[in-house]
Amino acid sequence: MQRTTMDLWVGLFVLVGIGALMILSLKVGNLNAYSMAQTYTITGNFENIGGLKVRAPVKSSGVVVGRVSNIQFSTKTYDAVVTMNMDSRYQFPKDTFASILTAGLLGEQYIGLSVGGDERMLAEGDNIMKTNSAMVLEEMIGRFLFDKAAEEEAF
Repeated sequence: MQRTTMDLWVGLFVLVGIGALMILSLKVGNLNAYSMAQTYTITGNFENIGGLKVRAPVKSSGVVVGRVSNIQFSTKTYDAVVTMNMDSRYQFPKDTFASILTAGLLGEQYIGLSVGGDERMLAEGDNIMKTNSAMVLEEMIGRFLFDKAAEEEAF
């Protein structure tokens, strides 16, 4: 009797552990059950999206207001076209500024929205005109080294 009780508790502990690992893997992969009842779609053109991925959050003031649904390359403008599904509870002015930001030093990339002052709001199918591409670490290091070399030549 005592052996079966111990086996039952060990089995229960293993099942809880497996369930916790599944939940953790879904959270890390942005595959959690994030469902927005009503959404509208907007797009933005970026010169460089860095490591932005589909299902990345779209945030305003730190609050998730949407998700990246698609990323494509435009052969007409030679830039990345990012499609975002926005929660219809949140409306943004037409002059909203979209930037690709990084959460922490080596964290995931997301789109941050800075609200403008226009009275007209973004609607289904609109394009965000003001975008700021991702900051690429290699470009920043190259600029820093180039500036330092130029300073030394000036002396």
